[in-house]
Amino acid sequence: MSLHGKVAVVTGGNSGIGKAVVLALAQAGANVVIDYVAHPEATEELERQVHALGDRALGVQADVSKVADLERLVATTVETFGHLDVMVNNAGIETRTSVLDTTEEQYERVMAINLKSAFFGTQIAARQMIAQGTGGRIINMTSVHEDWPMPGNTPYCLSKGGMRMLTRTAGVELGPHGVQVVGVGPGAVATPINTATMADPEKMRVLDAAIPLGRMAEPQEIASLVAFLADEGASYLTATTVFADGGIMHSSPGL
Repeated sequence: MSLHGKVAVVTGGNSGIGKAVVLALAQAGANVVIDYVAHPEATEELERQVHALGDRALGVQADVSKVADLERLVATTVETFGHLDVMVNNAGIETRTSVLDTTEEQYERVMAINLKSAFFGTQIAARQMIAQGTGGRIINMTSVHEDWPMPGNTPYCLSKGGMRMLTRTAGVELGPHGVQVVGVGPGAVATPINTATMADPEKMRVLDAAIPLGRMAEPQEIASLVAFLADEGASYLTATTVFADGGIMHSSPGL
């Protein structure tokens, strides 16, 4: 697998799955732009790790819920590296709130960071890829919950369901332009977003028992899938989601 000469943007790229994706793309040879909103010191450390792999990295502070910031993120990428080949819409949050207790502010924040950013990230990246005449890959980090309900986390599920149809519809629209759009749907992953679950032995026991492979994924396992989708091995994939969930979506008590 080789991404030498390719340039990738990863939103929410300095922690969790995003950080692992940055490193996986760099290990495959890509130069990477790391979007972040907080912890610049973590971004700087990640830049050093990418440089140590022999690739170039650039941290850009941008709030992806704002279209102007997304435009600046892509423009900075092109100004620095000359082109954009891979856009990973990874940034995401959750509130762990239900239909009955979600506030308007919580709803709007989840939808802005998860879905709005993916929509306009896709639009802005695709416009650049088409203008270059080279096509490209847009990879949307969704979730098993684009399809599988999670009671008590309704805004998150709605945002991921929206990303499902964004991926499918944009993939169909952009295919003639040589731009492929693919979703990655992780199951439970050992990242900061799941800290509360990982800190509770009983919750972990129940979760592990529900996963046919018997454990949460490590971020690197999701990142390796993203790197594959960015490379030529995935040249015939678009308008679909690839799930990496350890089988949890298909688990059954056998009753």
